Amino acid sequence: MHRLLPLFAAVALSSLACERKSPPPPPSAPATSEQRVPAREGPIVIGMLGSLTGSEASFGTVVRDGIQFAVEQVNAAGGVKGRQVELRAYDTQGKLEESVAAAKRLLTQDKVVLILGDVTSSGSLAIADAVQAARVPMVTPSSTHPEVTKKGDFIFRTCFIDPFQGGAMARFARENLKLERVAVLHDSKNASSLGLSEAFIAAFQKLGGTVVAVESYAKGDSDYRAPLLAVKKAKPQALYLPGFYSEVGVIARQAREMGLTLPLLGGDGWESDRIFELAGGALEGASYSSHYAEDNPASELQRFITSFRERYGRSPEAASALGYDAAKVALAAIERAKSLSGPDIRDALAATKDHPGATGSLTLDADRNPVKPAVILTIREGKRRFAAAVTP
Repeated sequence: MHRLLPLFAAVALSSLACERKSPPPPPSAPATSEQRVPAREGPIVIGMLGSLTGSEASFGTVVRDGIQFAVEQVNAAGGVKGRQVELRAYDTQGKLEESVAAAKRLLTQDKVVLILGDVTSSGSLAIADAVQAARVPMVTPSSTHPEVTKKGDFIFRTCFIDPFQGGAMARFARENLKLERVAVLHDSKNASSLGLSEAFIAAFQKLGGTVVAVESYAKGDSDYRAPLLAVKKAKPQALYLPGFYSEVGVIARQAREMGLTLPLLGGDGWESDRIFELAGGALEGASYSSHYAEDNPASELQRFITSFRERYGRSPEAASALGYDAAKVALAAIERAKSLSGPDIRDALAATKDHPGATGSLTLDADRNPVKPAVILTIREGKRRFAAAVTP
């Protein structure tokens, strides 16, 4: 089932009514973006897909909140090209087959002019070929695997890529923490986790460090004691965990229960408050790479945080900031585009330069990846604290 979550209640009612009456999409290939330029009347429709339920829902929903917030702000300021923007959001449940089905529906039924998503690298890799073939621009807020944007010239991202993020964490481990021996425990079924693992290992070794063990697990596992025992026997000074919060929180707790008191290191997949519930205090002193630090005094970031709190009654997580930036970059490009055709929007996206985002000033390079810094956060007393910034 694909859960459609439009921005306004009135739209939700009409969408549900249409859903009951409309037949399933035909098996034919989706129309290209040149054939889908919408009429002048009515809203400009964009799509979003991500894990809004399931094991990764805590990540997908906060990305969705950031995207929705950006759309609300743009609509309140008059919309895009004088028209309101309508967001169609679909739940992938964290399953690749659902990502593919949601993308097909956005392309063939909703005929969106742009897609925001998927929120995971595996999901984005699963849909990128179809989106590229339809010549509809896709901007992923949070898929960091380098292969995502290599799928084609209609595929963009507003988050940094795994080689940079993994290298940034390796530099922090060697230069700031002075570590010489580390172990790695990654998710063997997750493209992002594998990409970060490879990048970290290569960079750490290049910096003169030694990787004493590389172990793996699979998404959905609940008992991690076997790979953790192998890590313990290798006697590393720290353990790098480039996985998602849903597994990392449990891994951290089990590691402490086994007597592994070494520092834990990680990547942006840790970015969910749910990780603290799962870890139960086991992440104290851990450090991980991320996209922004809430205590960064940058004016654009602080404006975003203040307005987000007013809207949602809570502080934004990094994933919300990523979703917000992706939507703002995309909507600004649609505004600048000569028309609402896919190629024109793509060209406007490619020209993005010095966009003042919540996660920092953002310029898209020739490979449609952003040039922007990474931050390292350290967990102290159950809170994320800024530790360092690493520039490209």
